[in-house]
Order: sequence, then C-alpha cells, then structure tokens
Amino acid sequence: MERVGCSKLNRSSEESRRHTGPDREAAGNPPAPKKSRKDQARERNPDEEFQPWRGTVPGRDGQGLPIGGRAKAKERGFIMLISQILDDAETIRVVARNGGKTRIINGARSVYSLAMEAARTGTGLVALIERKGFGETVDLDAVYKKGRLVSPINHPDPAHLHLTGTGLTHLGSAATRDSMHKKLSADGEEQLTDSMKMFRMGLEGGKPAKGQIGVQPEWFYKGNGTMAVAPGAALMSPAFAQDAGEEPEIAGIYVIGDDGAPFRVGFTLSNEFSDHVTERVNYLFLAHSKLRNASFGPEILIGDLPADIRGSSRILRDGKLLWEKPFLSGEANMSHTIANLEHHHFKYSAFRQPGDVHVHMFGTATLSFADGVKTEAGDTFEIEAKDFGLPLRNPLEIEKPVKVAVKAL
Repeated sequence: MERVGCSKLNRSSEESRRHTGPDREAAGNPPAPKKSRKDQARERNPDEEFQPWRGTVPGRDGQGLPIGGRAKAKERGFIMLISQILDDAETIRVVARNGGKTRIINGARSVYSLAMEAARTGTGLVALIERKGFGETVDLDAVYKKGRLVSPINHPDPAHLHLTGTGLTHLGSAATRDSMHKKLSADGEEQLTDSMKMFRMGLEGGKPAKGQIGVQPEWFYKGNGTMAVAPGAALMSPAFAQDAGEEPEIAGIYVIGDDGAPFRVGFTLSNEFSDHVTERVNYLFLAHSKLRNASFGPEILIGDLPADIRGSSRILRDGKLLWEKPFLSGEANMSHTIANLEHHHFKYSAFRQPGDVHVHMFGTATLSFADGVKTEAGDTFEIEAKDFGLPLRNPLEIEKPVKVAVKAL
C-alpha cells in the first residue's frame, strides 16, 4: 500500500511509535509543556531531517506496514475539520472547514468511504477532499442544535467499528508527579498497586530511545459500533451500573486498508464514559467498568495532534454548571507518545482486518468522580478543546432494567 500524506490521512512520528501509555492518572493540573517532538528529534540527530510521518506497525508477514505517509513541507501543520450531518432526506453528508465556512464535500457518501478511497489510491485525505470540491455552506452550530450531527465516522456494519482505549498515559501536576516519584523510590515493589507499577513503567519506558519500542500500556475494550453515541445524543448507563462518569479524552480515528495497513484519519474529542465505582471495587473489574457507551466528535481534526492540548470538561445540571475542570492532553502532557500507543494496539493482527474502523481513546488525568461528583439522569457532559471545533455534548440517561435469560438450543 502506498503511503498516505502525513498531514492528511495520517501522521505518525518515528519517535512516537515507540511509546506507550497508561492513564487513569494522578489527578491535578498537568506539567508544563515539554520540548516539541521536532526539537527532541533534532537533539537526538541534529543532522537528520525531522520526519514526523515515519512509523510502522508489524505486518502479517512480520514486516513493517506504514501507518502514514510523507507530506510536502508546506502542508505540515495544516488543519482541516471534517464531520458528518444528516440532510432533510436523512442522508449522511460530509462537511469540512479549515477556519472559514463549513461546506459540503461533493460526492462524499461518508467519512468512511472517503478514508478508504484515500487509502486505496494513496491520495492524502485533504488532497482528495479538495479534488472533489465543495458545495453549499452549512451552519454547523444550527445543525448541532437540531440534533442532525452524527458520529464523525461510522461503518456500514457496526460490528466492524471497534471502541478501545488505554489508560495511565497522562501526567498529573508537577507536584503530584514529584510526590509520586518519591513514593516510587521509597516503597518496595511489593507495596505498589498494579496501577502504580504500570504508571511507573510508563514514566520509565514510555518514551524510549530511537529505534526502540516502548513499554506496552493498559488496554481495554469498550464495544463495537453499537455502543457509539452521536454527539448530542444520550449516553445510556445500564441499570446495574454503580456510577456513570465522564472521561474527557482525545481519540485517534483509523481505518484498515485492504492489505491490513492501519491508516489514521485524524483525532477527535471523546467521552470515554465509564463506571468508576465498579472499577474501584477491584481493579480486575476494569473490563466490566469499560463496557459502556462512548461518544466522540463532533469533528475530526486532520493533521498533526497538537503537542499541548488544553481543554475543559464540565457537567451541567438543570441548565446550571455543576462541575468544571480543565484537562490537558497531547504528548507534552503524557508519559507516552501517541505512536507507541498505536503500535501496541495495531501489533495484534485481529485489529488489522481490512475495512475495519477503530476509535482508540488515549486516556485522561481529569475525572469529576475524583472530586466526589455523583452524576444523575438528566446531567449533561460537555467537553471542548481548542483546535477540535465544536464541543462534544451528551446528556445522561439511565436504562431500564432488562432481564436476560439464556435458552438452550
């Protein structure tokens, strides 16, 4: 498969490919931004051109398969936001904007079809969109208010869209991190919780030397496309759940090419909705606590992921602010790089099935649950961050109890 433009369908740094992450993190205000990937790369190899598009994952034959491709220098840092809306005929239309008006992309049936066409032809996603051209303008805010926004990518068969995530990938405040380091050096190995051990592994091995692969992160499965909730739609908490809490995160959006190569479409806001009370009972209940709805969008950012992302997560109750806190993401605020998280997800051949879609959530350090907030039906979660377009907004609903009985055949 030919590589796709890095500022378009994918950008994956050679450095980031080797880093991993874990993260339900230390709470608090994360650290000051670190040096950029470009500066770090120059320090390691001052004579080598910085090439953020480099990066591979193991192929079926054991060889590296490209995640991304080379982009022209002038295209680096280019930002375009794409999303999906429903028109009056209930047909999906794909729209795009790059700081100006939102316009319909001509001939685009869906973001999925666009991404697969780009992957098959070796064309950058932005170049493909520009080649198709643009039609009428759209008031995206008005569309959102009318409930006409859908998830920014879907699959014709929801069973082939996978919602997954990783945790313990983000740093807390500098003070929290310092105190954590002191505890790690003072306590014996047997005294550390599994979460603390994994967090330490990330601090020590999440950003390895060039050519190396970082430590693998925590990983979990949330469900398939039937568990994905559109922006503006309700997140449904099961009747048996003990908690219904938000997790403001950045997610990577991927399609798998016909030859099994993963391609990144871009990045988006996500709410990795979870049951933190169940998880707290016993860490082995983590898998249960994650099998919940998730929402992502409304827009996908095509291009580089900003190194220092600063957003806000809030909960509204009866139209009034109940809780609000800033959250940080991006590699400057993480103990691992995005590419290493990608590597440790796509190293499994089961996740490289041609035509599949993956939404992989990268973790957070900010939870209302950590501040003692107990959510209720009717509350609204709202997550926003600069460069990611419209905020991700979802109300909370509680499902009615359902009796499930297994019948013998």
